Amino acid sequence: MSTLVAYFSAEGKTAGVAKAFAEKIGAELFEIVPEVPYTKADINYLNPLSRCNKEQMGGKDVPVAGRIEGFEQYDTVYLGFPIWYGQAPRVIHTFAQGYDWAGKNVHLFATSAASGIGKTAEKLSPSLKGAAAVDAKLVKSASEIE
Repeated sequence: MSTLVAYFSAEGKTAGVAKAFAEKIGAELFEIVPEVPYTKADINYLNPLSRCNKEQMGGKDVPVAGRIEGFEQYDTVYLGFPIWYGQAPRVIHTFAQGYDWAGKNVHLFATSAASGIGKTAEKLSPSLKGAAAVDAKLVKSASEIE
């Protein structure tokens, strides 16, 4: 079995952490990209009408571009994303719902400018049906993940 690091990054911080961590542990890397990419205005959380706010508050599905071929080969998945409103962005939920997580160990890692990790694992777990274990950690660098 092998290890995967999958991540969504809105502004590049999570991407940097994910890439450095995947290289450090020799894992495969997959970038989670929404079918309709986010613009700067879309992720302006200070605007109550911005796309990210509407998605988060409405619990909307955010279609993902691309799929991971051979997902069943991974027994451990590190899933990275920025914290949006104390939880994973909706694109992470949509991504997670597209795969069978049965028996996989899932380690969530999140970056944030100000928010804590909150109940991120608890809120994302329903989208990770069948996962053997799910834990979450707020990080600033790849060295904090393991």
